Amino acid sequence: MVAKYDDGLDKCGANHAPLSPVSLVRRAAQAYAEQPAIIFEGSTRSWGEVYDRCLRMAAGLRAKGVGKDSTVAVLCRNLPAAVELSYAVPMSRGVLNMINTRLGADDVAYILDHAEAEIFFVDTGLADVARQALALAKVRPQIILIDGGDGEDASGLAGLAYEEVIKAAEPLDAWDTMPDDEWDAVALNYTSGTTARPKGVVYSHRGLYLTSIGTALEWSMPAQPRYLWTLPLFHCNGWCFPWAIAAKGGVNICLRAPVAADILHALQSEGATHMCGAPIVLNMVATLAQERGVTFSPRVQFMAGGAAPPAAVLARADAVGIDVTHVYGLTEVYGPMTVCAWRQEWDKLPAEERAHLRARQGVNYVIEEELSVRDPATMAEVPPDGKTMGEIMFRGNAVMKGYLKNPDATGSAFAGGHFRSGDLGVRHPDGQIELKDRSKDIIISGGENISSIEVEGVIYKHPAVSEAAVVAGPHEKWGETPVAFVELKQGFALTADELIAFCRERLAHYKCPTRVLFEALPKTSTGKIQKTELRKRL
Repeated sequence: MVAKYDDGLDKCGANHAPLSPVSLVRRAAQAYAEQPAIIFEGSTRSWGEVYDRCLRMAAGLRAKGVGKDSTVAVLCRNLPAAVELSYAVPMSRGVLNMINTRLGADDVAYILDHAEAEIFFVDTGLADVARQALALAKVRPQIILIDGGDGEDASGLAGLAYEEVIKAAEPLDAWDTMPDDEWDAVALNYTSGTTARPKGVVYSHRGLYLTSIGTALEWSMPAQPRYLWTLPLFHCNGWCFPWAIAAKGGVNICLRAPVAADILHALQSEGATHMCGAPIVLNMVATLAQERGVTFSPRVQFMAGGAAPPAAVLARADAVGIDVTHVYGLTEVYGPMTVCAWRQEWDKLPAEERAHLRARQGVNYVIEEELSVRDPATMAEVPPDGKTMGEIMFRGNAVMKGYLKNPDATGSAFAGGHFRSGDLGVRHPDGQIELKDRSKDIIISGGENISSIEVEGVIYKHPAVSEAAVVAGPHEKWGETPVAFVELKQGFALTADELIAFCRERLAHYKCPTRVLFEALPKTSTGKIQKTELRKRL
C-alpha cells in the first residue's frame, strides 16, 4: 500500500533540482545584471559581464575535456580571474582545486600529482614556483596563463592565455551548468593536517551551496554588500564567500595582497563594508587607521578566524569603527562553521569580560546539524560546565565528503558518526563552546596552518641535530609562529640563524621557526617528548 503522502507525489523536474552554488551565480546575473560584480584597480565588471565570461570559460574547459571529476588546479592571487574561476569551474562540472599561493614547489607538485590535475591555471606573478613544481610533477596538465599585470616573466610556461580561452568559446547554455547530482564533487582543498603531506578535502555541490547560504545568514549580510578580498581565495575557497557574495548580489573588491595601506585605501575609496581574515589582518588595519586618524562610518564588518583576537586588538578595532565577528572551523567543514552568538545583555559588561566572551567559538551555523563536545573514547557528550574538556565534533550537511584517495583517514575522521576535529574544548552552561587546545599540534600563524611534524622532519635532516620538537610560540605580528627546541649531537656546533636558514632552503618561509632554543628536551618515562612542557616554557 502506498502512503497517501507518497502516492503520485514523486520528485520531478518541476519540484526538485540538485543544490549547487552555480544557481547562486545565475541568479545574481539575472537580478543584478548591470550592477558591479568585481572591482580591481579601477576597473569594474558587472554581474552580467562576469556571468557571460564564466559561461565562456566553462565552455572552453569542456572543450579541453573537463567534465565530472576532472581536476582544475588554480595557482593565483586574489585577482579577478580567481573569482571568475570560482564560478566557471563548477559550471564546467569540473572540480576546483585552489592551491595555496604560499607553498613551495615541492608541495605544489605533490598536489598536482595527487589531484591528477588536468588543467593548471597559473598567475604569471607566481610563474617561478609553477615552473619548479611542473618540473617535479609527474602529471602534465594543460596550462592556462593568467596575466598578473605586474610584468612577470612567464617564459618556460607554454600555455594559452586566460583571455584567449574566453574569447574563443561560445557560452554554455545557462541550464547546462548544473551537476547531475548534488553529491558530485565541486572543490578540492588541501589541508596540512598533522603529517608532512597534506590531505585532499573533497566538497560537494550540496555542502558548498548550503554553506554559502549559511555564511550570508550568520553574518546578517545585507543586499549588495561590498566585500573586500583580504582573505586568500585558496583558504577553503575563501570560506565560500564567492558564492555568498553572489547570493546577495554583492561586489567582490580584489587586492593583489593584503597590505595594510592598500586595505585601508580600498575601505575608503571603494566603500567596502565586509572583510575577513586572521587576527593579524584586523590588527594591522585597525592600527594603521588609528595612526592616520581614520574612523569608518558606516562601520566595517570583520569576520575573524583562527585564534581569538586579543582584547587590545578588539578595543582598537572598535575605536576605529570595525565590528568583529569571531568564527571557528576547519577545511573539513568548508571553513568557518561556528560563530560566537552574541547576546545584547553582554554589551553592558566590562570590556575585558566582553573580549573573553567574544573569544568563544560559540554555536554551530544554522545549516550544520550538530556541534558537540564529546569524550573521543566513549562518544558521550561532556557536561556543559565550562571545565570538562572533550573533542569538538561536527555532524551534518556542511561536513566534507571525505579525504581524496585516503579511505583510512576518512574512516578515522568519521568514526562514531561524527567528524572529529582533533581540537579540544569545553561547552559552557549557556551552550557555547570554547576551544582549549589543539590535539593535532597544528600551529596557526597569520591564518596559515603549519604542521609541527613537517617542520621537525626538516630540522632532523641537519647533521648537527640529535633531537628536536616544534611548538607554537607567541608572536606579536603573526599571533603565533613555530619555535624549535633542539638538542645537538655531541661534538657539533650550530647557531639559531644557521638552522633557520637551513629550514628556509627547504620549506615555505612562513613554516620556518622564528626562534631556536638549544636545550634538553623534557620526556616522559617512555621517552616521548613532552610538548606541553615546552609550551609552558614559552
